[in-house]
Amino acid sequence: MKFPLLLSSLLVPLCLLRAQTAPPAQLKLTAPLEHQVIQRSSKDKGSVRIAGSADASVVEARIGSSGDWKRLDAKFEAGHFTASLDAPAGGWFRLEVRALEAGTVTAAAAVEHLGIGEVFIVAGQSNSANHGAEKQHNEGSFASFDGRSWHVTDDPQPGASGNGGSFMPPLGNAQAAKFGVPVGFIPCGIGATSVREWLPKGATFPNPPTIESRVQKFANGEWESKGQAYETLVQRMKAVGPKGFRAVLWHQGESDANQKDTTRTLPGKLYREYLEKIIRTSRQEIGWEAPWFVAQVSYHVPGDEASPDIRAAQASLWKDGVAFEGPDSDALKGDLRERNGQGVHFSAAGLREHGARWAAQIIPWLEKELK
Repeated sequence: MKFPLLLSSLLVPLCLLRAQTAPPAQLKLTAPLEHQVIQRSSKDKGSVRIAGSADASVVEARIGSSGDWKRLDAKFEAGHFTASLDAPAGGWFRLEVRALEAGTVTAAAAVEHLGIGEVFIVAGQSNSANHGAEKQHNEGSFASFDGRSWHVTDDPQPGASGNGGSFMPPLGNAQAAKFGVPVGFIPCGIGATSVREWLPKGATFPNPPTIESRVQKFANGEWESKGQAYETLVQRMKAVGPKGFRAVLWHQGESDANQKDTTRTLPGKLYREYLEKIIRTSRQEIGWEAPWFVAQVSYHVPGDEASPDIRAAQASLWKDGVAFEGPDSDALKGDLRERNGQGVHFSAAGLREHGARWAAQIIPWLEKELK
């Protein structure tokens, strides 16, 4: 008769021990990321994708520590959830998320800095990247995405080649000051690249660019792109989701114009054909008609300041409605170029002027888009 009583007395502390050692509830966010800029959908707001894992049946979120908690219409699957939350344009905001079970908060997480503003892909060659003479300063108004994480940083901007300066800080600072929202850049530029190197994998062409590391030759003498630059471009477009950026800023052409080996120079007709292919194919892959701005770019050094053929090809894309008009950077000469005007890259003053010229093209267009 005493044995069941003894067993009962042993079970009670065992149950207590299990309760005391049960793992605490967890909430881990995978989206959004720290310092991410979300593309706003209207002048006043945007939709934030929230995703992660949680040991709960209910997830709530709020913007700012004094904001109202909102229950998310979350979809759960195998402990993971996805949801969306409307948020006002602006930033930087603190996003708080909490998990609840039976009305009790069981876990919480936060993203300390989140922006709802304007996002731009920046692609092309060195003058779209970090090859300028002097690093430019971020006034805290923009963040850059390198394919994995977002950074609020001075030049060089992560995600693009080069260790010097870029036009992105002057442009980001100007846009943030104008519109009062954070700006996001997704830099993809690669120094010295031809438009041929940006083609999708397998796209063919008759003559190679000056640098052959991203292309390969067939036995019949034709060449094809290996597709690495294009794949990076599309991956970063997809990383921010459908309509997750405002536009692509394309600044490229020097490596197709007036090459020392004339067999490496690309005729304007083919430049137009290849860039249009990149634009249209990337739009198909991401599933929406992303706007592109195409700059006029063909400058090398004094005495080789423009290729009318390449410039006409770039301008034809605007005239035919394939892209919008970007700045004419061939017009930036003299002390706006490095090495006292003798180089192809921009000086400190040139980077600031380059950013200002991009702003002059984008801001009026964006004002119309936001009406």
